[in-house]
Amino acid sequence: MPNKPRSSRVALVLVVIILISATGAPIVSATEQVIGQPDIDVSAPDPHITAGEETTLELYLTNTGQVWQSGPSEYVNRVTTARGTTVELNSQNSPIDIQTEQIPVGQVGPGTTGPLNVRLTVPEDTTAGTYEIPVNVRYSYTNIINYGNGQPEFVNSFSNSEQTITIQVEEDARFEIVETDATTQVGADSDITYTLKNNGSEIARGASVNAESQSNSLTFESGDTSSTASVGDWEPGEVRTVSYNAALDSDAPVRGYSVNLAVNYDDIDGISRVSDSITTTVQSNPEQAFTLTDVESQLRVAENGDLIGTVRNDGPLPARSVVVQYTGSGQSVIPTERSTAVGTLDPGQSENFSLPIAISSGAEAGMRSLDMAVQYRNSAGETRTFEDLAVDAEIAPKRDRFDVTVENRTIQAGGARSVDIAVTNNLNEVASDVDVRLFADDPLDTGDTDTGYVQSLDPGETKTVTLELTTTGSATVGSTYPVSLDFRYDDTDGDSHLTDTYRVPIDVTESEESGLPLPIIAVALLVIGTGALVIYRRRQ
Repeated sequence: MPNKPRSSRVALVLVVIILISATGAPIVSATEQVIGQPDIDVSAPDPHITAGEETTLELYLTNTGQVWQSGPSEYVNRVTTARGTTVELNSQNSPIDIQTEQIPVGQVGPGTTGPLNVRLTVPEDTTAGTYEIPVNVRYSYTNIINYGNGQPEFVNSFSNSEQTITIQVEEDARFEIVETDATTQVGADSDITYTLKNNGSEIARGASVNAESQSNSLTFESGDTSSTASVGDWEPGEVRTVSYNAALDSDAPVRGYSVNLAVNYDDIDGISRVSDSITTTVQSNPEQAFTLTDVESQLRVAENGDLIGTVRNDGPLPARSVVVQYTGSGQSVIPTERSTAVGTLDPGQSENFSLPIAISSGAEAGMRSLDMAVQYRNSAGETRTFEDLAVDAEIAPKRDRFDVTVENRTIQAGGARSVDIAVTNNLNEVASDVDVRLFADDPLDTGDTDTGYVQSLDPGETKTVTLELTTTGSATVGSTYPVSLDFRYDDTDGDSHLTDTYRVPIDVTESEESGLPLPIIAVALLVIGTGALVIYRRRQ
């Protein structure tokens, strides 16, 4: 509170009267003269501040204007009003830094004027206690008004009042960030941490740290732009680390994102308090990206094949447990396996992949755009997927799974023979347990051996099976007749398949044997044998 003795005010009035007498000015009667002056006190109703903060102190001016000889109200108001008032603070002898040193106020009439805002900075190391801050109040005023004989006469004066205000620096908890680990990727979420220290002189009871994102693109684990971490009682000098899970939208720009941290706590008197906000930053990395290059298609209608290529980690971070996936939903493209693993890829590193895919028999041949994705684990072990990928793949037309060649395609009329059939594997995989079945229609027929077996055929490999074929008497020499073949086999996954029917031509040629025809010879032999048997029995 300001300190201004009343005796000085009385002395001032006596000095004014003596000066008037010395100049020879007549002293008029009380009804023709008004004498008074402003009386201004400076006060700070809430002088409590805390070390380590920048704050605003509110000052008020209270004018209790003094009147020793009264008169008309307009004259009384004039002698009690300060004009051109300025308030100046001086903190040279205290650790408190006053940012607003001089405040122009202007005219101050009777009553209270304010608040006058003074910006203060209180250093972190300021000792708790009371500090006296000198305040100088300057103003001009009219102290005597003579009236009644024509125009009123005004006698003006000037005041330079030295006062003080008391500021109380309180013991309190206060906080600062001492370490930050806060980076997340665009389109992903990551754990971020801040380490704070209680630099104050008091315990913060039941403390919690609230993080408030200043951008809708940055959200926390709840999906909101704010999150609170509880830390409990917080002693002076202690450090505490708080963690949050922060996510950035996939379309968020790569930049720093502001986050305000505020500590909520109870002071030693049980009063709830909130610290000043501490502004910090969450840094962002570009979204993890991958590229598929050198893609080669080994896909064909009605066959299993492979889509091969190279996957590159475009960064910015390492990716662990990387797998390449086919993510399309078409009915004609059927992944034998949905993904193929390539391991860990550092930024810029590439690795080859091969993805087995089957194409249905009803698919159309030609160029296809296949939707792909890369799944990986980030540094926190969390599974992430990069989906913005597509590759062009050529689907080759349908072909026979096996090539069939009859090495000697002729048979004599009325005869029988062994037929050697060369079987070539056209598939891109091993065919195992291959059963070859021969079918024939009149005038051709199969013999005792109409089924052949091949244990395995590698891609492109050829093996020969031998089957039996006969003709009937109705076969026409010089004619060509078809025989049919099919194949049942197992693929590399152990699945069994039956091929379409293959038709191959057989040419019927004239018999090359001399003498009687075989049927006549057979009848003759039968007659001779029967006669010989009769003669033998008679002799017995």
